Amino acid sequence: MRLPTAALLLSVPAFAQAADFNGAELSPLWGIPFALILLSIATGPLFFPRIWHHHFGKITAVWTLLFLIPFTATFGANTGIHTVAHALVGEYIPFILLLLALYTISGGILVWGNLHGSPKLNTSLLAIGTVLASFMGTTGAAMLLIRPLLKANDNRKHRVHVVVFFIFLVANIGGGLTPLGDPPLFLGFLKGVDFMWTVQHMLPPVVLSSVILLTIFYFLDRHFFSKEDEIEAYDPSPDSKLQIHGKWNLLLLAGVVGAVLMSGIWKPDHPGFDVLGTPYALQNLMRDIILIVLTVGSLLITPQQVRAGNEFNWEPILEVGKLFLGIFITIAPVLAILQAGEKGAFSPLIAMVHDSAGNPVNTMYFWMTGLLSAFLDNAPTYLVFFNMAGGDAQSLMTGPLFHTLLAVSMGSVFMGALSYIGNAPNFMVKAIAEQRKVNMPSFFGYMAWSFGILVPLFLLHTLIFFVWEIF
Repeated sequence: MRLPTAALLLSVPAFAQAADFNGAELSPLWGIPFALILLSIATGPLFFPRIWHHHFGKITAVWTLLFLIPFTATFGANTGIHTVAHALVGEYIPFILLLLALYTISGGILVWGNLHGSPKLNTSLLAIGTVLASFMGTTGAAMLLIRPLLKANDNRKHRVHVVVFFIFLVANIGGGLTPLGDPPLFLGFLKGVDFMWTVQHMLPPVVLSSVILLTIFYFLDRHFFSKEDEIEAYDPSPDSKLQIHGKWNLLLLAGVVGAVLMSGIWKPDHPGFDVLGTPYALQNLMRDIILIVLTVGSLLITPQQVRAGNEFNWEPILEVGKLFLGIFITIAPVLAILQAGEKGAFSPLIAMVHDSAGNPVNTMYFWMTGLLSAFLDNAPTYLVFFNMAGGDAQSLMTGPLFHTLLAVSMGSVFMGALSYIGNAPNFMVKAIAEQRKVNMPSFFGYMAWSFGILVPLFLLHTLIFFVWEIF
């Protein structure tokens, strides 16, 4: 790596002439700004909450510029512009538009009334959300059900665990059944993985995880419920019959699903467009336009009373949008080094997933994909390991690499639940819960919950699916 000097930063030719951006030649030091964003997300709310709450966007922008300025000075303006364009057009814009559509439309569906937040009801709501997540996306299901769940438990003292398990199940594991559920599986669908392959082979681990976690949750919630002081408890929203308002938004949600499916199935003759070196396929452009139209349509047709009843506001999506914009840009060198495989600076990491003969070690594929997905974005992480396993969907689905594809799929979807930044809905659920006065755990506090509960479950998955290979 060529480190920029003061003279280089001021040199016009350095910005005018692009250098090669080769992941095999990059130093891991280029990943420092990305690590600083993650560190800020982890420590900001814990050590300087007021400053973080008001200035997290500015802090993220500083770390992003800390990457972009020396990167552009070193590799040239052309490479810098192309890197940002790829992050925006190829990753961030489709990502944020899908989240925006699901967040806005689901926020226009009001489940009015209230039920008593008993262990049976809470477990039932989590089970419903887990099923819905695979058909309307983890973001859509999470945004639809988190408010009714919080409202049902607004008179309880012990409710942090309810939100934590909601993140486990609805915001992550529930999305593992179909390519519609979580972005990594959708990327696999675009790469040629059959829709029904995902449904068939992700069904056993999703069902097993859901049954175990719902059982643990029920007994844990029953324990906390028994500790509630019913005499002193005040219920700000007494029990009443449930009604659904904003039903037209259900059709708009179906439109979102249709737009996503269209972009994966439709193969137009038109080659698409080139945006500063990043290809923008026509079907993806049409998908994004449809998502924008559906989002605006939801805003126009939904009565303000419905959104007011949901206490709808833009803060959660703005927080996700600002943080992930920085993440998508600063993650570029990290992914490039990973994609360089054994030629890159992370070669010891890559070597861990193959044996001496070059054959994949599926257990390591599962854990490495998962752990990286917990702290990087799980969609590009899926792509890295998908390509590392050969990148040919047909051989991965039907050949000896079958369990490797399963490992990559399970790891990227399931282990997104290990941290607040593992999957975008995690952060959104946290933000909404905190707006409702739930004292959510810190970044590391949440990880104490997730590692304590989920890691034993993932060890069980390792034995069943990759050691014994029962399925």
